[in-house]
Amino acid sequence: MKVTVVGAGAVGATCAENIARKELSEELILLDIKEGLSEGKAMDINQCATLNGFNTKVRGATNDYAATAGSSVVVITSGIPRKPGMTREELIGTNAGIVKSVTENILKYSPDTIIVVVSNPMDTMTYLTVKSSGLPKERVIGMGGLLDSSRFKYRLSKALGCSPMDLQGVVIGGHGDTTMIPLIKHATFSSTPVANLLTQAQQDEIVRETMVGGATLTQLIGTSAWYAPGAAAAYLVESIVRDQKKLMPCCVYLNGEYGQSDICIGVPTIIGRNGWEKIVDYQLSEDEKVKFEASASAVRKMNDSLYELKLI
Repeated sequence: MKVTVVGAGAVGATCAENIARKELSEELILLDIKEGLSEGKAMDINQCATLNGFNTKVRGATNDYAATAGSSVVVITSGIPRKPGMTREELIGTNAGIVKSVTENILKYSPDTIIVVVSNPMDTMTYLTVKSSGLPKERVIGMGGLLDSSRFKYRLSKALGCSPMDLQGVVIGGHGDTTMIPLIKHATFSSTPVANLLTQAQQDEIVRETMVGGATLTQLIGTSAWYAPGAAAAYLVESIVRDQKKLMPCCVYLNGEYGQSDICIGVPTIIGRNGWEKIVDYQLSEDEKVKFEASASAVRKMNDSLYELKLI
């Protein structure tokens, strides 16, 4: 099996390293437009093979989409990262053109691939990919909710003083500081609702900190995070290539589910060899439904920019 990661920046390279380390493909292509960047990072990853015990062959390519031919899964991380004070929405103009061009070039050589979108603003970039690619909707997946849920469980584990591995927690809605919805009433610690273990003030603080998780890291390190986003993308790829049928919140195209249509937004999904295979209905409360509707409205407003830019 062959997997491609487009974009050899911090997120793309971290994703590629995780894919290689987990041996999710025999061949991994790392593609970038900057001369020598992907080749250098591929070489660096390959030199970890005997240290980390993997056999995946990683190959770098500079703007050579022919090298990606026959990829079963393609992860798109291309685009400019956020800087301190910048919202994901402000990336639309630049990143939309990049993502559309990447998608067109990828499909010339891998028409049957599954595309995982990481580029921000992720919900809008996923919608652009669905609309411009012509791929079946099940073969385009945005990664954001998986990352947000990992951050949610991190915050829960800090408050509870427990291992995050013992927690179940899901974030749905848009992948944005004001649009994501951590479903804290659905979160559990070894089958016990966390709402039974935390005060309302603690719950509210966890939700708040989760929603600004990306912005918090951007302020601390001066750019977008990369370890968790890269790992989340690789985790998603793993469920696809190993047909694990894992339940994870991802950004997918809705056609009536959760009361929404013609939008890509985060909902709980089953991920397997065919892409996203099923949307799971979490039976939201009335309050959660109101929040989801508001999140969808904000995402639609961002999507309008694609039409204004004549990208779809």
